[in-house]
Amino acid sequence: MTKNLNPKTAIVTGSSRGIGRAIAVLLASKGFNVTVNCSSNIADAEKVVKEIEKSGGHAIAVLANVADATAAANIFEQTEKAFGEADVLVNTAGVIAIKPVADTDDATYDRLMDINVKGTFNMLRLASKRLRDNGRIINFSTSALVTNMAGYAIYNASKAAVEAMTRTLSKELAKRKITVNAVAPGAVATELFFQGKTHSFVDQLIRMIPLGRIGEVDDIAPVVAFLASPEAGWISGQTLRVNGAVG
Repeated sequence: MTKNLNPKTAIVTGSSRGIGRAIAVLLASKGFNVTVNCSSNIADAEKVVKEIEKSGGHAIAVLANVADATAAANIFEQTEKAFGEADVLVNTAGVIAIKPVADTDDATYDRLMDINVKGTFNMLRLASKRLRDNGRIINFSTSALVTNMAGYAIYNASKAAVEAMTRTLSKELAKRKITVNAVAPGAVATELFFQGKTHSFVDQLIRMIPLGRIGEVDDIAPVVAFLASPEAGWISGQTLRVNGAVG
């Protein structure tokens, strides 16, 4: 655990498992107070908190669906109550569905847009008012935007919206020295990634990766930690694709 006499605070949405969990744990190891957010299983979030505390860090768990504006506001309120104003927001919460446009029903479309777009928007709107000056915002997109594979149209549309908000918000918050960037992972070995995919489809994806393997959460978390650091203070409005040289 990195000792920090003036700890900063990070909110990581969707951080009870997968990439979000790895980010929360890594930021805590670097001295951040961390708010671990989940939308359904608070027990998983509390396990992450216990892991952080066992290593000497400080964290809280907050159950909230970011697609709900009131619930999203509660994430900031609970964070401020525990640690004071936040310095970093990482918008990891997201869902995926791989279906051809012709087979996509309204419920699937609405779920992708509600969580990936509206959820990110809700947190960005709050962060624009409540994040400390010199803060950091890191959104999550996808490298599927550069592969244009069949079945990804609606998911990609939701993440294209995230990238658009990232670029514009970086200019809106520049006077306060708050940077806004996005990380766009390629295929990463998480429960969310493997959901609904056959072995043959996963093998097909691996063959598309020039570096010859699926990513791991530990390939992504350090990139986020860098963007959250003082060293990244002149990087803003960018999307960093971390994908094994896919594109």
